[in-house]
Amino acid sequence: MPHFAQRSFQDAASPVMEELLHLHDHAMMVVLLISTFVLYLIIILLTTPLTHTHAMQAQLVETIWTILPAIILIMIALPSLRVLYIMDEVYDPHLTIKALGHQWYWSYEYTDYSNLLFDSYMIPSDTLTPGSSRLLEVDHHLMLPSNSTARILITAEDVLHSWALPALGVKADAIPGRLNQAMFTITRPGMYYGQCSEICGANHSFMPIVVEATMLENFEMWSNTTLV
Repeated sequence: MPHFAQRSFQDAASPVMEELLHLHDHAMMVVLLISTFVLYLIIILLTTPLTHTHAMQAQLVETIWTILPAIILIMIALPSLRVLYIMDEVYDPHLTIKALGHQWYWSYEYTDYSNLLFDSYMIPSDTLTPGSSRLLEVDHHLMLPSNSTARILITAEDVLHSWALPALGVKADAIPGRLNQAMFTITRPGMYYGQCSEICGANHSFMPIVVEATMLENFEMWSNTTLV
């Protein structure tokens, strides 16, 4: 992967992440326009020989530089509020999973099934197969059907953790004694990687998250095989 690509966002795999990317692009365009305008004014002030030492007030200029920033803030705030409401929207999920954070691994339980639960540990670097991602691969993937609304209930057993999956636009704290919830819809099959984003101890960077999205038929076959 090129070095510059590592500094960019991951490709969106959910509608929420697509909205977040649109908001980012919108805000960056506003910042770019402001920076260009300010740079232009600085150049004009440094190069023009004209001065006016007797100007005591300029009501029009003061009105413009008061109203214009307020309009710019509204242009950024309204799309941001829209995305916040979309992220907090609660609707009927097709599947509910409980994610429990431990030091330093994740446990998953499919609450719609009677006995479908497992632990997910990071695979050590010396046992990785060729082509696997170092410090990101786990022994048991969280399997989910694509194009289906999933709800994940997140908590922790010992200390603070955080279940974060950038491609899905999900980041929720795992707090002992409290349930947080996140909802998302994976728009295409694939493998999606994340990590705990709380500093939860010495092995904080060794508890990755791997979500494998597949077609509904394949997910049903997997669930039936796992239950057996």
